[in-house]
Amino acid sequence: MINQIKTYTAELFLKEKHTLGESPFYDARTKTLSWVDITEGKFFTLGADGTRRCFSYGQAIGSAVPAEKPGTYLIAGTDGLYLENADGTKPLLIKNLSEYYKPWQRSNDVKADPEGRVWFGSSVDDGIHDASGNLFCLENGKVTVKQSDTKISNGLAWSSDRKKFYFSDSLQYAVFEYDYDLKTGKISNRRILFRMEEGRGITDGMCIDSEDNLWVAVWGGSRIEERSTKDGSLLAVVNVPAKNVTSCCFTGDKLDTLFITSAATSQTGELDGCLFTCKVDVKGLECDYCKLSAK
Repeated sequence: MINQIKTYTAELFLKEKHTLGESPFYDARTKTLSWVDITEGKFFTLGADGTRRCFSYGQAIGSAVPAEKPGTYLIAGTDGLYLENADGTKPLLIKNLSEYYKPWQRSNDVKADPEGRVWFGSSVDDGIHDASGNLFCLENGKVTVKQSDTKISNGLAWSSDRKKFYFSDSLQYAVFEYDYDLKTGKISNRRILFRMEEGRGITDGMCIDSEDNLWVAVWGGSRIEERSTKDGSLLAVVNVPAKNVTSCCFTGDKLDTLFITSAATSQTGELDGCLFTCKVDVKGLECDYCKLSAK
């Protein structure tokens, strides 16, 4: 029996173009949406009361992740990892990423795991060098490499039973599955969950729902795909009126609405680079929060 693939259509949320919109998060504790424009080096928050704030860093920002203290965020910059506080102060957590990044690399997608460890990737920041990077983890002030020799380190997710880790490496055109040890943070036994079909776009950022299915943004594909973590099969498609869809997260009181980012890079469409939402027939999970302090 062939599974019926559901189809949704995303709606415009904010008609404001972002060169490289990314890293959408919803902090259920404060009902705050957040996202970044990587290229422009800007971090945005939108509170439940409609208050919108913008923080500029003067460098590419790969991601901004809600931290353990409500109202604070870990910012993955090009030269360091910062803690953005509600009062506007920005203590450095890792002062020199050049120890881990090559001069032409920057931070990319970042998330906290279920124990609050910070997982962050690096990727090339120019059109000259071949795609390269690593997936790192910050725990207790120490940085380790979790997956070496990545191409474009992107979406990250953990299963609800805390036994599986999922990772999107865009230019390997695949989402990978690993065994995950909650206590140690160790990942092992990498295998391909699914590959994107040739000519159908590139896997980008993603999130996971309460049924342990992945919602994967497709760069160049104008859509989000819901994929089964059992066998990688396609379950649903969210059509998005922007070509380069970059990431998504679940938002709202019921966590049943996707908040979607996109990029205007090299695109001329009216809605390329805008933000979108889409109500779906499943609930998401509250994001995990970074457990850290400035040192």
